[in-house]
Amino acid sequence: MFERLLTSFQNIFKIPELRMRVLFTLGMLIVYRVGAHIPTPGINGEALSDFLQKQGGALLGFLDIFSGGSLSRLTIFALGIMPYISASIILQLLTVVIPHLSKLAKEGERGRKKIIQYTRFGTIVIALIQGFGIAVGLEQMNQGAFVLSPGWGFRFMTVITLCAGTGFLMWLGEQITERGIGNGISLIIFAGIVARLPAAVAQTFDLYKVGQLSFPLLVVLTVVMFGVVAAIVFLESGRRKVPVQYAKRVIGRRVYGGQSTHIPLKINTAGVIPPIFASSIIAFPATIAGFFETPWIKAIGSQLAPGSLLYTLMYVGLIVFFCFFYTAVVMNPVDMADNLKKYGGFVPGIRPGQRTSDYIYSVLTKITFAGAIYLAIVCVIPEFLIYKLNMPFYFGGTSLLIVIGVGLDTAQQIESHLLNRNYDGFLQKGKLRGRTT
Repeated sequence: MFERLLTSFQNIFKIPELRMRVLFTLGMLIVYRVGAHIPTPGINGEALSDFLQKQGGALLGFLDIFSGGSLSRLTIFALGIMPYISASIILQLLTVVIPHLSKLAKEGERGRKKIIQYTRFGTIVIALIQGFGIAVGLEQMNQGAFVLSPGWGFRFMTVITLCAGTGFLMWLGEQITERGIGNGISLIIFAGIVARLPAAVAQTFDLYKVGQLSFPLLVVLTVVMFGVVAAIVFLESGRRKVPVQYAKRVIGRRVYGGQSTHIPLKINTAGVIPPIFASSIIAFPATIAGFFETPWIKAIGSQLAPGSLLYTLMYVGLIVFFCFFYTAVVMNPVDMADNLKKYGGFVPGIRPGQRTSDYIYSVLTKITFAGAIYLAIVCVIPEFLIYKLNMPFYFGGTSLLIVIGVGLDTAQQIESHLLNRNYDGFLQKGKLRGRTT
């Protein structure tokens, strides 16, 4: 098994095009990590980082994951790629309710480029708003102790710097997607999360060396980690195959159709969107409450802090809700049934039209519920280990979902290049399946 993997990695550098794509991707990710350490002008970065780690709260800690630690240090990439992700999600949701966007989504490559252009404009607008909010907040935070020269000059410089950083990351991600390997935006988030892995492992072993973490707990932590990773790999590539049969058609002397295929419905259609939305919604009031000294506001904030029963119940409930909501937005059983009927396809034993759409809707409901439970369990396990058992689990469920999902997709693209040039893939039998297969 390991010899096959080693051979596959060696074959990557035997294909000139694939070698250039991999090296280009690595180079762009190095540029991103270098930029993540360039401070924003006019700010006392060390004092701000210490303050945010103590007082920042759950939301800043959550957003810091996606910026690769740049937000807590307020570097030029402090906003990270989150404005782009927010704009993409907003455009995707608006596609359902705005006829013009819905029409563009159905126009193929031309419509896709237009929507990408709208996403870029939306990214800049969101980055400008967030940058101005950060600049004003820094001037008011801790009586302006973190700003060297407050005023409109500082605000203008901060907004331009943070917005330019986000714009550069957006361009960097698009370059990786076009000239590298994998999805560039996803790989930037992936690199930011993985960059913390060595420090997290070192901190865990430091706790073991000083006696704060016993050997049995270290073994349990390792087993749980591998178990969660295995479950995510298995379920992220899981599909419910709905069988489809196409009727035979005789045109002249030729017979068309008659083949059997299937519709692959993902168990986790929503991906990491539900945990991101759920965490953001719950963490926002808890973070705001942390900056007030009023007792009743502090009490509300403590009830919404990670580890509390109310937080866990709301977290699970919102994950389930957003799983169904997002699946309903991106999957339309009526359109799927109409397309099958249009091209002469049908589900065996199910009449075309309304009966087929009802059947697909029923299947989607069942697998979406299973996917929502799976997401909730994966996201709650780290909370349980950290706050109930006091075990150092440094990567939350959302981080693991992103890292494993992006890793699977990138490995699948590399394997496709290998197989197209008659090289062996990573697996001895079958093909590696990513989230988008």
